[in-house]
Amino acid sequence: MSPPPDSIRVVDGFHKTAYTYYPILIVGAGESGIALAARLREEGFDQFRIFERQSGLGGTWWSNRYPGVACDVPAAFYSFSFSPNYKWTSLHPEGPEIYKYLSDVCEKYQFVDKIQFHTDVSELRWLNQEQLWEVALTHLVPGAGDLSRKERDQRIVQSGKESVYLRQEIVRARIVCSCAGGLVEPNAWPSSIPGRDTYQGPVFHSARWDHGVDLANKDVVVIGTGCSAAQIVPRLTKEPYNARSVTQVMRSPPWVVPRPEPPFGPEKYEKYSPMVFSTVPLLAYLFRLLCFVQAESHFYTLIDDNSWNHRTRKKLEIQMVARMKRMVPEKYHEMLTPDYSLGCKRRIFDAAWFESLNDPKIELTTKPITKVSPHSITIGPGRVYPDPNDKASNVPTDEETIPADVVILGNGFETTSWLHPLKIRGKHGEYMQDVWDARGGPQAYLGLAMDGFPNLFIIFGPNTATGHSSVILASENMVEYTIKVIKKILHGDVALAEIKKESEIAWTKRVQDKLKGTVFNSGCQSWYQTDGWNSTGYPYSQIDFTFRCMFPKWSDWDLQYTRGGLLKMQARRALTVLLLTFVVVGAYALRQKSSGSVPSLQSFRYVVQKYLKQGLLRIAGMVDRAVTMLPDQGPWVPPPWHASDDCVRGGCSRSSLSALPNNCAVFEGHLDIKALGGAGFASQLQYIPNSDKEGNTTGDATWDLSPYDGIEIDVIAGDGKTYTLILKDETPGETRDDGRERAGISWEAEFPLSKSGKHKDGKAEEREIVWVPWSALKPTYRGKEKQDAGKLKLGEIRRLGFMMRSYFGTQQGDFRLELESVCARKQPFADGDTDR
Repeated sequence: MSPPPDSIRVVDGFHKTAYTYYPILIVGAGESGIALAARLREEGFDQFRIFERQSGLGGTWWSNRYPGVACDVPAAFYSFSFSPNYKWTSLHPEGPEIYKYLSDVCEKYQFVDKIQFHTDVSELRWLNQEQLWEVALTHLVPGAGDLSRKERDQRIVQSGKESVYLRQEIVRARIVCSCAGGLVEPNAWPSSIPGRDTYQGPVFHSARWDHGVDLANKDVVVIGTGCSAAQIVPRLTKEPYNARSVTQVMRSPPWVVPRPEPPFGPEKYEKYSPMVFSTVPLLAYLFRLLCFVQAESHFYTLIDDNSWNHRTRKKLEIQMVARMKRMVPEKYHEMLTPDYSLGCKRRIFDAAWFESLNDPKIELTTKPITKVSPHSITIGPGRVYPDPNDKASNVPTDEETIPADVVILGNGFETTSWLHPLKIRGKHGEYMQDVWDARGGPQAYLGLAMDGFPNLFIIFGPNTATGHSSVILASENMVEYTIKVIKKILHGDVALAEIKKESEIAWTKRVQDKLKGTVFNSGCQSWYQTDGWNSTGYPYSQIDFTFRCMFPKWSDWDLQYTRGGLLKMQARRALTVLLLTFVVVGAYALRQKSSGSVPSLQSFRYVVQKYLKQGLLRIAGMVDRAVTMLPDQGPWVPPPWHASDDCVRGGCSRSSLSALPNNCAVFEGHLDIKALGGAGFASQLQYIPNSDKEGNTTGDATWDLSPYDGIEIDVIAGDGKTYTLILKDETPGETRDDGRERAGISWEAEFPLSKSGKHKDGKAEEREIVWVPWSALKPTYRGKEKQDAGKLKLGEIRRLGFMMRSYFGTQQGDFRLELESVCARKQPFADGDTDR
């Protein structure tokens, strides 16, 4: 038995061109990859594979295993809403506990076996003909994936490729979701420092902590004062590390705010919260909601750069500076007072760093590193902060050589190189990085989709970091959006999903323009932006982002529907119309009842006829479009207005136009209508002649004909007269038992046009819609005496559209719609044209 089309399988297994096919390929087993995999499992889909470069899951929580690593967001808010943890041991748990939580989620949803470690996704290439992604995988030596790209390159130079790479493999995937995250590649030790290559001690980044290095009685230099460094430094002089001295080199001071305290104090919270939240999960939910509201309030007080926020931030800045001065030695007061607005850079939620600066073993400096020796580092002369030209400053600027047995880099990540070093080549042959460069910088629609790269989703892509809320919440929002799109593909409704170019460009412009009016653009130098382009920050609240992800704007997407998808879509719309129709009819009946008058049978039939039948006509039209607008049949084009044979969706049409002596036109359109599988379809003829030599038209008339219920006539510029509509069945009659041919059938109906439309600059000032119920069409039989009533008089209306529909029918024949225009004008038109 062959596998279903949406299953993991090997294609052409006996040939050299064999490859493994994955319905969904996920890049990265961090928070976003785990969330996506769990949600896919909840949706009942398990045919996916996660490729992870590192040796373990967890993403940043696998990479960052430095002393003191912890979450600076309350854990109740730093967890998935679909898989809450009621037994956090503290409000801000440390890294190992968060890692265990992520592992438990993988085990709970049973997709640990779907994760393939030691595998680097190096390149994606879209195959236009196959409509699949070709994915280049590099299988690594165990442990090599835990190194940064620069470290792997260095190992290759020293020990050869075999020390890093095992083999390469090419696979294909229908959908690719990049969950690589932004904090992937650590920044290196600046190569411009003289003597850097002469240093003989260990050097490692906080995200690549070397647990084999003994820090006891060592002189340690920490470069950086970001969130990681602020957690590392207070631990180094204590058990079990016991460093002899720690010198922390700072470029500019961060804004340091107090880490939120748990309700009722740390001791009571850690003792009772696991039991309370496990017993009453609603309390855990309410506490998570409280954390969300508190975090969201920071957006409205910090992020927007308006006058009210200026005043609010100023008050908070005064409070934070006062707190700093209470906690740290006086010699640090000036160098720890930021000269930029609170929120412009990422804040540090401090639990121990300020207090640790009172430790005599710890020294903070803003002198630049000017030289590196085998066992020491020279800082100064000069300083980086405050401004070295500020003569009133008391911050030291003298040159100083300090011992350095170990150098720890806490200088951040390559956050502006999104998806690097992954190469992605789209359907136009362009690499995503080149497209970004051409458009000004890294960008994506809602941070997750780029035009020209179909069926590719970036979880936590450009401009999705809020700076005030939980990263997991933002990732989960993007996962929910992605699930909504790829479900259409997995269910067979959509073949390709691609964001429209104009939508992506408009979104990016909106984001970048809005960011200019936020605190991110208030003058600081941060990893949020490069050369004036902010590819990191999201300028709106998480409430805003949540709603955008909950309710996708489908008009921004170019969805290539399948045959079944079109039918499903139109069926859903039809059911909606039917439901609304019944609501209208029911509301009318209730209104009549509440007014004290019971609706008569005649009035109720009128309502049903007016609303229910029109609703059924629209439903039939939706089903018709689902059948007739299938992608494999191409867009329908009306047949030309001349004698021809044109096949239209399985039925052929023949039409002709001729001029009468009185400068009016007669149209006869022959439509062959064949039923398709009992669902039926429509054929249409349309004529739009010129009303003058410039091509301007002065009227519009459309007849929608359905044997189900009736005809809706939409006329612009009627002449206030009564018209007769004729619909003739020219199908040859059946042979009766007596050998004679059964006559064909005609239907006739009269309808008035009460308004006389006027035109101005080629546009009608009035239009009128007339509903002709099917019951009003009176049949006559061919072969009997025929009355001369088969003329529809249109005055000078010169734009005519005729549509005949047949639904759920079994007939097959030649239906002729005959319309004759009888003009009152007896002379040629002003331009001399007589053939209209």
